[in-house]
Amino acid sequence: MAQQETQPTISVKDLAAKFNWERVTGDEESLKRKLVTAETNRPGLELAGYFPNTVTKRLTILGDKEILYIEQEMDEVSQRRSFEFLTGEDTPAIVIAHGHECPAILAEIAIRKNFPIFKTAVETAHTIVNVTNYLDEKLAHSIIIHGELMRIYGIGVMITGPSGMGKSEIALELIKKGHQLIADDRIDCYRIHNVLVGRTPKMLEGFMELRGVGIINVGRMYGVGAFAHQTNIDFQIELVSFDGNEEYDRVGIEEKEYSEIMGVKILKMRIPVSGGRPMSTIIETAVTNYLLLQDGFDSAKEFEEMVLKKIAANKEEDEDNAALS
Repeated sequence: MAQQETQPTISVKDLAAKFNWERVTGDEESLKRKLVTAETNRPGLELAGYFPNTVTKRLTILGDKEILYIEQEMDEVSQRRSFEFLTGEDTPAIVIAHGHECPAILAEIAIRKNFPIFKTAVETAHTIVNVTNYLDEKLAHSIIIHGELMRIYGIGVMITGPSGMGKSEIALELIKKGHQLIADDRIDCYRIHNVLVGRTPKMLEGFMELRGVGIINVGRMYGVGAFAHQTNIDFQIELVSFDGNEEYDRVGIEEKEYSEIMGVKILKMRIPVSGGRPMSTIIETAVTNYLLLQDGFDSAKEFEEMVLKKIAANKEEDEDNAALS
């Protein structure tokens, strides 16, 4: 399963546009600053005169308490000392929430340093939640995995395996059966709120490559419901070449196998591919069995219990017959 890590970025300009913030200071050049973390900073310590280096790369948010403290507790000297730190080169921007005006000394320093300051009428807590959730998604670390990502019976299924295994052809059969394509060949995997999410680049959405045919538009051929923009990745199916000398899981009572992707574990099943096997039907069956497992029904364990009960009953019958004879 080939993986390639990517590092996303977002500019202050894009963030401000997302939430329609009013710009107070900073020109277009200042809006090119990049955000690298979803964490925000409410600068209580900095206003009190303590300047930790750990917060310099966070978006700074001033709310009711901070503005009140600045107005009532800070003299000009302490304001200048704190604001010089808060408008440092590493800090992307300052957002003033709850409709407050920007303190005059802060505006003066920001104009001199061409530092971006915004204000919004949204309450402080809501501003923080909105920003954190948005940045958590946009700045989530991602890796690229080569394979197919499908939504089958509502479950995000990643189909992986060596090149030439027929993954795209299997995915096409699943689409014809009414399931949805998320990504063909390239899966962009993100960890968002401890959940693994899969997408494909915008320009590739709804397209597939088939050897001998070329690029096809799945949406045009099978309808807009044949593909989706993203899905949680819940289950991995790894296709392997059939080898008569290798032991495969036949009953299902063996220890379950998992893949760990960006710290998230997902159930993994290895399925051998050989000529004549209806792979799309087998994958549908595997997903149905996965759904039963999530509901607490393990077909393999149920079968094992039936066999053990039958063995115990036969043993008891043999013992009774031996006692009678």
